[in-house]
Amino acid sequence: MFIAETYESFQGEGPWAGTPSLIIRTSGCNLRCWFCDTPYTSWQPEGEERSLDELAVTVNNSESKHVVITGGEPLLAAQLTELTEICRAAGSTITIETAGTVDRSVECDLMVISPKRPNSSPENPQWRIRHEQTRHQPAVVRSLLERYDCILKFVIDREADVADVCCYLQEFPHVMAEQVWLMPQARTQDELRARSDWLQAAAESHRFRFSPRLQVEKFGDARGV
Repeated sequence: MFIAETYESFQGEGPWAGTPSLIIRTSGCNLRCWFCDTPYTSWQPEGEERSLDELAVTVNNSESKHVVITGGEPLLAAQLTELTEICRAAGSTITIETAGTVDRSVECDLMVISPKRPNSSPENPQWRIRHEQTRHQPAVVRSLLERYDCILKFVIDREADVADVCCYLQEFPHVMAEQVWLMPQARTQDELRARSDWLQAAAESHRFRFSPRLQVEKFGDARGV
């Protein structure tokens, strides 16, 4: 598998924020969000090929019993199913973070689906076309929602993005408000501070959840922490 990095830290976002975790970050993505906080897995994919045996050693030696598999887009990885089976055999709780554009059968305790809305489109004309053609895959999202314990986590840059989320959710009337998490677009601590208060209030007004970004709050845009 093409892996950008593995490291011991904590889950920074969503319902299990603050949980000590082994982070396994795949490299490679089929989208090009302008606000991507890991451009080394998308715009300029970096990493190395690591065998399942090597990854099994990392998982089994980890002090954390929570594994977060993220990216890039981890569901692109052909051997992701086998990796999740390794994590399950090790007794790990498994979170997978995905944009909801690729479907794959995996072992998973929480599927964090982060649908990319129009606010994510890049300025680069070539990538903008491909991004727009790829980002919205409602059939994939429905399939994941049916098979896994899921949340929908949206990156919010401006107040208008909250209204867009409400429109998007009309495609998924069975999704409950408490499954919807709004998270500030923030790659720096200043950006996080600027958006957190008003977004938290907006989330509460719709009975959505507000997702912190603890890794940004503590480390800024530092990599591998």
